Amino acid sequence: MNKAVNNGVWSGSWVAERLGVELLGDPELTDLLGLALRRNPKRAHLLVSNVLGKHVPQSPSIVYGYGFTLGRRVRDLLGPDESARSVVLGYAETATGLGHAVADGIAVAPYLHSTRRPVPGVATAGGFEESHSHATSHLLLPENPELLAGKGPLVLVDDEFSTGNTVLNTIRDLHGRYPRDRYVVVALVDMRSAADSGRLDEFAAEIGAKVDLVAAASGTVRLPAGVLEKGQELVARYEAGGAGTGGVSSAAPSGLGAQFPAPPKTHLDANPLGARGTARPAPTGP
Repeated sequence: MNKAVNNGVWSGSWVAERLGVELLGDPELTDLLGLALRRNPKRAHLLVSNVLGKHVPQSPSIVYGYGFTLGRRVRDLLGPDESARSVVLGYAETATGLGHAVADGIAVAPYLHSTRRPVPGVATAGGFEESHSHATSHLLLPENPELLAGKGPLVLVDDEFSTGNTVLNTIRDLHGRYPRDRYVVVALVDMRSAADSGRLDEFAAEIGAKVDLVAAASGTVRLPAGVLEKGQELVARYEAGGAGTGGVSSAAPSGLGAQFPAPPKTHLDANPLGARGTARPAPTGP
């Protein structure tokens, strides 16, 4: 297995040791994800992707290869007819590039990503709330107002699928405006808890549509009692002491000084989906 870490040190070790947070699931989960400390009243930790190229340096071929491969899996799931009628929606800000790559993998799908900024003169085609985010309200502002009005599948792309609240809020809003028969949720990691794992099927039955999930890996986060208070105390201690090169972020990984692990090395020869055996080499063309 190719490890996306530096010198064999997992990029979530610093936070995991201090907060007692654990990632449990597929063996490749820690290749895909690290942990960071977060200044946020709702969450003490942040899952940081090792393959998005957003917060951790990564080879463009790996970044693009993961999204493209997921798009190919969606195309295989839908078949040629439904793929040709699909529309891809990516979530700002983390999954905007990932959504582009998924749309490329599907090969013919138009792409739209959400935004948190209204544009004067552009009509809103939909909106939803991301309850755990630092900026909760998302807007959909397609240049073509009819983009979301088709009957083909809607493919929703995010970096992680955790509680499912954001996706369900999105589908609920859009299904009321532009009802369709099928939705596909795409994520690098499926991190739902056991309590949340059945919600997608229940919701699909409620709205009378099919909802599929495609992910590169799956697992859960185990949080000890008092983790939020412990995280807030840790943030306060380091901010008061002036530790770290970049401070503690409200949304991004924290440096927290020299003790924080170095960014993962790129793994140029890695199979994008690791041990699951469903990956293809990083694409060289459309």
